[in-house]
Amino acid sequence: MTQNNPNQPIYILPEGHSRTVGRDAQRNNILAAKIVAETVRTTLGPKGMDKMLVDSMGDVIVTNDGVTILKEMQIEHPAAKMIVEVAKTQEEEVGDGTTTAVVLAGEFLKNAEALIDKNIHPTVISKGYRLAAEKSQKILNAMAEPITSQDKELLIKIANTAMTGKGAESSKELLSKIVVDAVTQVEENKKINSKDIKVEKKVGSGIEDSELIKGIVIDKERVHSSMPKSLEKVNILLLDTAIEVKSTETDAKIQITSPDQMDAFLKQEETMIKKMTEKIKESGANAVFCQKGIDDLAQYYLAKEGIYAARRVKKSDMENLARATGASIVNNIETITPEVIGYSGIVEELKVGDEQMTYIKECKNPKAVTILVRGGTEHVVAEVERAVVDAIGDVISAIEDGKVVAGAGAPEVELSKQLKDYANTLSGREQLAVNAFAEALEVIPRTLAENAGLDPIDVLTSLKSSHDKNEKFAGINVFTGKVMDSWEAGVLEPLRIKTQAVKSASEVTELILRIDDVIASGESSRPSMPPGGMPGMGM
Repeated sequence: MTQNNPNQPIYILPEGHSRTVGRDAQRNNILAAKIVAETVRTTLGPKGMDKMLVDSMGDVIVTNDGVTILKEMQIEHPAAKMIVEVAKTQEEEVGDGTTTAVVLAGEFLKNAEALIDKNIHPTVISKGYRLAAEKSQKILNAMAEPITSQDKELLIKIANTAMTGKGAESSKELLSKIVVDAVTQVEENKKINSKDIKVEKKVGSGIEDSELIKGIVIDKERVHSSMPKSLEKVNILLLDTAIEVKSTETDAKIQITSPDQMDAFLKQEETMIKKMTEKIKESGANAVFCQKGIDDLAQYYLAKEGIYAARRVKKSDMENLARATGASIVNNIETITPEVIGYSGIVEELKVGDEQMTYIKECKNPKAVTILVRGGTEHVVAEVERAVVDAIGDVISAIEDGKVVAGAGAPEVELSKQLKDYANTLSGREQLAVNAFAEALEVIPRTLAENAGLDPIDVLTSLKSSHDKNEKFAGINVFTGKVMDSWEAGVLEPLRIKTQAVKSASEVTELILRIDDVIASGESSRPSMPPGGMPGMGM
C-alpha cells in the first residue's frame, strides 16, 4: 500500500476554467462596476455630454441616455452586466434616471471597497447598506410634495427637467406641453398605460414641428388610388379578419368539367366578396382598418362606395385605434352592428417625409394618442424620441404616485444629511456602512458640478451649508455655479426616480459585495478574464 503524495494538486474543475477567489474576486467585480459607472457619468445633468456608439454594422447612435449607452456597449463582464440590469430596471419602472441609478451603484461599491480595506466584513456592509436603503425610502417620501394631474404647470416643469441636457432641449417648452397634454388625455383614475401614447418619429422638418395628434397615426396608406384621400366625420370599422375569400383548412380538390362551371365558380367568389363589401357599407362605416389582407376586388368595391381602407395594420395600432375611436375590433364581418363602429373627426392620408401615412384625428375623448416627433436627421429624431419617452415616464410616475421632489442634486444632499444623523443612532459597525452610503449619495451633486466645469468641493460645501439651514430644496445651478432653490427654479422630478434609483443601486451593491468566488467556464470563443481585466468593454 503506497502513501499518497500530500502535495499533489487535485483538480475539481475541467481544463480551461478560470477562478478568482476572495479579495481578488471582490476587487475585480467592484472595478468592473466602477468602470461602467464612469462610462455614463459624464452624461449626467444639463451640461452632460453625449456618447457616439458605432456598432459592427457601422450604425451610429448619438445619445446621453444611460440605458441606451449600456445596452449598445455589449458589456461582457458578469459584474458589469449586473450594473446594466440596474439601468434596465430603472428604465422599465420609471423611464428616466438610468444614469443616476448606475452612478449611485458605482459609488456605493467604491465606498464599500474602502470599508473592506479596513477589514470590515462584506456582510456587515451589506446589512448597513440595507438599513440605509430602507431609511432612505422613508426620508424621500417625507421630503416629497403632493401633485395631481390638474397641476399642469408643475407637470410641464417635470417634463422640462427630463429633457434638459438632451437632444430635444432646443424645443423642450413645446415638447413638454405636448407630453403633458398626451399623458393627461389618456389618464383614467390616476392610471396611465404608456402604451396608449404612441411616439411616431419621422425625419424631415425641424424638432419644433413635432405635434400631438388626438388620435392615431399609422404608417399605412389607402389600398386603392380611387379611395378618398380625406374624410370628415368618419365612422370607423376595425376588422381582425381578411376581406377576401377564405381558402379551405384542408387540401380540397374541385373538379370542373365545363367552362360554364368555371364561370359559375368565379362568379360565386365575386359574389361572396361583393356581399362582404355590402355588409361593410350597410354598417355605415366609411373607413375600414383591417389587420389582415384586402382582396383586389374588395378594394375596387370599397373604393366605388367611397370607403377609405388600409390593410395589414399592426395589432398594437389596432388596439390603439380602438381606444382612440371607441370602436370594437370585429372578427367576423357577419356580426357587424352599429355598436362596434367608432368615430373620428378626420381620416386623411398625408405624405410625411418620403412616406404616406394615415392620420385618424379629432377623436372624441380619445384614450390613445400619438406624438409625432420630427427632426432634421435620423440621429436627431432618434435622440428626441428618447427624450420624449423619458419625459412621458416622468410625468406618468408623478401622476400615479402623486409625489414630486426638486432636482438639481437637492434630494441627494438632503438624504445624505439625514442619513448621517441616522447613522449616529446606530452602535455597531453598520454605522460605518450607513455613513459610507450617505457619502456615496453626494456623487450626484458632485458629478453635476464636475460636468458643468465647476469646483465640486466648493459646490458641495455651499450646498451642505444651505441644507444645514433647513433649505431642503437647495440645489446647484450649473449655469451660474451658485446654490438655488430648485423648486422655485422649476427643476422638478417625480419621487419614483429617486426611490427606485436608490433601491436598485443598493440591492445590486449588496449582491456584488457578497461574491467572494468567481468561477468562469472556459469557452474557446471567449477571451478568458484576466485578473482585474474587463473583456468586452469595447464596442
